[in-house]
Amino acid sequence: MRGRARPGARLLVRLPVGPPARIVGGMHPERGTSRFPVDVLVRSLAIGTAAGSRASLGVAPPLLTSSATGRGATVAKVVAGLGIVGELLGDKLPGAGSRLEPPGPATRMASGAIGALVLARRAEVGVLLPVLLGAAGGAAATWGGAAWRAAWVGKGPDWPAAVTEDAVALSLAAFAVRR
Repeated sequence: MRGRARPGARLLVRLPVGPPARIVGGMHPERGTSRFPVDVLVRSLAIGTAAGSRASLGVAPPLLTSSATGRGATVAKVVAGLGIVGELLGDKLPGAGSRLEPPGPATRMASGAIGALVLARRAEVGVLLPVLLGAAGGAAATWGGAAWRAAWVGKGPDWPAAVTEDAVALSLAAFAVRR
């Protein structure tokens, strides 16, 4: 069965061995080499990209899909859900500021990095690469989304572009946190 993956197999990226490898990806128990599941990297980039479009989508979806229970967890999930709804609605208002005005880009990058951190911890792998990819996705979508929305100006009302961006961002966030 060479060249074909077994059902349920995970694609792994080999990394250097040693203490830095433990931070980045963990140790392979049989070979003593480092391993890192590619799906965590892809999900980290997805959650970062979602955060670049809507800052709340970096932190809120991992929180909403958390298995934590209790009163505090319930309150946190309600607040996260309200934050998403508030941002989605607020973006459509005429007075909404540019995502490129400070602290917008830093907030979106931080949200993507934190979301990726949560996903990496949930997968029990190292956090460095996921956090970097989450922040990079946040940066790319912050400036890319602004450029895309600017290109839309003058071609019709702004709300279809905003709703399309919302749909893409929500889809990326849902993909990133699916179990």
